[in-house]
Amino acid sequence: MERRNQYALVTGATSGIGYELAKQLAQNGYDLVMVARDHEELRKKANDFKEYGINVICISKNLFLQEEAYSLYSELTLNGISPEILVNDAGQGVYGKFQETDIHRETDIINLNIISVIILTKLFIKDRLSKGSGKILNLASVASKLPGPWHSVYHGTKAFILSWSEAIREELKDSGISVTALLPGPTDTDFFNKADMNRSKLLEDREILASPEEVARDGYNALMNGDDKVISGLKNKLSIAMANLATDSMVAHRMAEMQKPVTENK
Repeated sequence: MERRNQYALVTGATSGIGYELAKQLAQNGYDLVMVARDHEELRKKANDFKEYGINVICISKNLFLQEEAYSLYSELTLNGISPEILVNDAGQGVYGKFQETDIHRETDIINLNIISVIILTKLFIKDRLSKGSGKILNLASVASKLPGPWHSVYHGTKAFILSWSEAIREELKDSGISVTALLPGPTDTDFFNKADMNRSKLLEDREILASPEEVARDGYNALMNGDDKVISGLKNKLSIAMANLATDSMVAHRMAEMQKPVTENK
């Protein structure tokens, strides 16, 4: 492996897809800036990458708070670090009918899934424009293509991420900076526990869950190729193709049936 002497900034880097993307980058010679809330967990996971002979910087930030997104980039700038790659992985959801879920939890999720992502991306772009290079990977989801009853705010945030990623990609097409959206389907991570979603019919058969390693490989390859987006997994590609042939109301009904609690009869 050849050291690239370039940093990749990865949010949500201590678990799931974010951790596996950090591993892909480390295996390919990138130094890492790993970002998550739990500093001790960051330090533990950073030790996993020592074997690759790269530099790893751990920064603990709570990206539910937009000021922490700004302070993250300020710290990098003060230390003379200009990441070549930005991976916006950190994200959460909340499960339940919209009229019953906690609005404060939902606004926190919007801050994490959207506001911090656009702040970090704006700062990254402003930093990299004069250098004429850079790569951005935004975690969207197959949820970005599907209205999601029982998980409506999460699906809505990912629809924003996909649409916005496509828009800024076009704006940046002559800049040397690429923007790629990664669209995984249900994946075997801690996401469902955090979203209180384990009672969903979607998870009755856990064998449907993709491995985060597989998703990360797809995302890394698409990022390096400069692709606009990648839907990870053949089954998810087929699901999106089928959804594109149906009306939004039909897709919403199908998703409601898939995602409702196992105890829900209607």
